[in-house]
Amino acid sequence: MSLQFQENVSLKPYNSFGFDVSARYFAVLDSAEQLNDVREFVQTHNIPVLFIGGGSNLVLVADLDLLVVVNRIRGLQISDNPDGSVSVTAGGGEEWHPFVRWTLEQGVYGLENLSLIPGTVGAAPIQNIGAYGVEIKDRMQSLEAFDLETGDRVVFTSADCQFDYRDSIFKSRFPGRYLITAVTFTLSREFNPVLHYGGIAGQLTDLGITMPEPLQLSDLICEVRNSKLPQPEQLGNAGSFFKNPVISESQAGQLKQDFPGLVVFADKPGYYKLAAGWLIDQLGWKGRTQGDAGVYEKQALVLVNHGNATGADIIELAGAIQADVYKQFGVMLEIEPRCYP
Repeated sequence: MSLQFQENVSLKPYNSFGFDVSARYFAVLDSAEQLNDVREFVQTHNIPVLFIGGGSNLVLVADLDLLVVVNRIRGLQISDNPDGSVSVTAGGGEEWHPFVRWTLEQGVYGLENLSLIPGTVGAAPIQNIGAYGVEIKDRMQSLEAFDLETGDRVVFTSADCQFDYRDSIFKSRFPGRYLITAVTFTLSREFNPVLHYGGIAGQLTDLGITMPEPLQLSDLICEVRNSKLPQPEQLGNAGSFFKNPVISESQAGQLKQDFPGLVVFADKPGYYKLAAGWLIDQLGWKGRTQGDAGVYEKQALVLVNHGNATGADIIELAGAIQADVYKQFGVMLEIEPRCYP
């Protein structure tokens, strides 16, 4: 079936902040075969394209003079491998959290720590999503993508994606060039929970649970996320708005000396990662608002739309926070979501 293109469509239902901006052209993609229609349209109209999944990592500042394509490619497949691992492939348009729960229901484990992260399977590698000690790079085997420039269908291994902290080749080097149609994960039928991060083990102990069942761990992760992060359908947001900054060992040492309560973690050799939320919280931003743009009252790392904030309002608030953090700590926070235009 040919792809249907619309004009001047509101993107309010397609971004988790709920910003009411319009796309000049718009289409919903149901199959990989329709990508040839996208390429032909882009070439004919000489217009850029923005591929989105759940719209949970976007700040839409103004109307978009481009083609917005929403990825709704579905499909789920499991195959057991001779080495005992399990390959699970999901269409790029599958919703992430229902996909994670589905893997657990099939008796396949490894993604439980990534429960309740908003968005889609195809968007997950772009951002190298991660939570509670697990990142996509730890579980992804390969992905299939459509190259908008050449029209080719390309397979990327995990190494090809050049994953970094909340980053990949698709985000840093080739934004807008590839649409991810399917992702394959290497998982296991043996449950080996990752419990060391974020006090998960301690919370399980408080509940009297020595070794959780897979669904128990997923449920706990959901509870923790719900206690810290608002659900977009109740309060518009894009999750963590700033990356945790990575700084040199010497700068970390100086900051620790100046601010003994500093929350800092070892990163790659010679570098440390700071908790951006802690930095913001120390400066009294948690719960503050500028008009309808605000900082979530339970988590300083999350910026929210209290109703009528625009993308520009959120960016202005973010800029004020960045300036304040830099003035106090000498650290520049990097915005995590993608901003358009």
